[in-house]
Amino acid sequence: MACRIADPSVFLFTGPHQRTRSQKIATHSAPCMTGNWHLTWDRLLVKGENHKKWLIPMRRTRTVQAVAAPVAPSSADSAEYRKQLAESYGFRKIGEPLPDNITLKDVMDTLPKKVFEIDDMKAWKSVLVSVTSYAFGLFMISKAPWYLLPFAWAWTGTAVTGFFVIGHDCAHKSFSRNKLVEDIVGTLAFLPLIYPYEPWRFKHDRHHAKTNMLEEDTAWHPVWKAEFDSSPILRKAIIFGYGPFRPWMSIGHWLIWHFDLKKFRSNETQRVKISLACVFGFMAVGWPLIIYKAGIMGWIKFWLMPWLGYHFWMSTFTMVHHTAPHIPFKSSDEWNAAQAQLNGTVHCDYPSWIEILCHDINVHIPHHVSSRIPHYNLRMAHKSLQENWGKYLNEAKWNWRLMKTIMTLCHVYDKEENYVAFDQLAPEESQPVAFLKRVMPDYA
Repeated sequence: MACRIADPSVFLFTGPHQRTRSQKIATHSAPCMTGNWHLTWDRLLVKGENHKKWLIPMRRTRTVQAVAAPVAPSSADSAEYRKQLAESYGFRKIGEPLPDNITLKDVMDTLPKKVFEIDDMKAWKSVLVSVTSYAFGLFMISKAPWYLLPFAWAWTGTAVTGFFVIGHDCAHKSFSRNKLVEDIVGTLAFLPLIYPYEPWRFKHDRHHAKTNMLEEDTAWHPVWKAEFDSSPILRKAIIFGYGPFRPWMSIGHWLIWHFDLKKFRSNETQRVKISLACVFGFMAVGWPLIIYKAGIMGWIKFWLMPWLGYHFWMSTFTMVHHTAPHIPFKSSDEWNAAQAQLNGTVHCDYPSWIEILCHDINVHIPHHVSSRIPHYNLRMAHKSLQENWGKYLNEAKWNWRLMKTIMTLCHVYDKEENYVAFDQLAPEESQPVAFLKRVMPDYA
């Protein structure tokens, strides 16, 4: 993607695919890997130099080359580089790398104790908000003329995403002090989404324990190069899936991860079976009832379209939370919990109505510092993190450039660059990515 820098009259972003072999000398001479944000300050600056070699001053005839030995610019220069990078990626701010000696407990200990307190009144108020907004959405669908249905579906899909967030809190034991209540509410909240609660909970717990760990994270990973090269048919499917269909790719994740008993430990399977029975029971009763009352078109209008709306948000939220060209996935021997949770998670602001209906799920950094923080305390916790660790935080406001960056750049895993785009590896097969580059807006 031709990302724009803060001042397009001064810089032109040419992208990693236009480097020459001679420009890679820094990676042979300096002990750094571009893309690793767990590095020390000096090594970060080397990473900055490696990225700056893609910025070609248009007022000069000489291309900036990578140097063999790191030359540390002033901290102001580094701040300016991060500012330019943020602008080109669609971020409000890209944080400094967290030092290696900071632990997740160090970060957690700075949070006020009250952010961990469960308030039953606030929890059940959130349930009321989700139930009433979802019911209102169904009412709108029933009354809206055909040309207003997309707006009704958008509202209802966003409202039912709030059900997911309530079940999400239940899974993290941050909804109620009564764990039986949490299991019941979580299971019921997930039923309209056809999501089995216990399988999702087990997999999601591993995502938190192994966030952005290359093989172990059970959310999303970059594409493996070997997988990308394995067959032409799979390569085309991957390009479409991680390209134009990426805002609905959580549907594939839902199917692959949650219904296969072989993916779970023996001590988990009994609870998994109960959840699956609840989901299949809901489908066996609910779907025929909808079809009986409203026909197949009614099933599409009242269930399928809001469900697709939910998956749009599920996919979008998940990829924005942990995907950016500068945020690495690391192998287990290089992984650092504090860096992954504080430095490798993105706070993103959405329009207020989305934040309300989705119960602040996108105030996501404190949730990864401690998943025991209830959703209604996330803003208080984020404010504390800004006060104590603000210079390390990655923050954005949802915008088209941010989405375009993720969907056209963040594809195949590369240890040095974090990601290599599909059109660098297989340009002749990457028409879907080229299409996105043409049609997606590039403004932040």
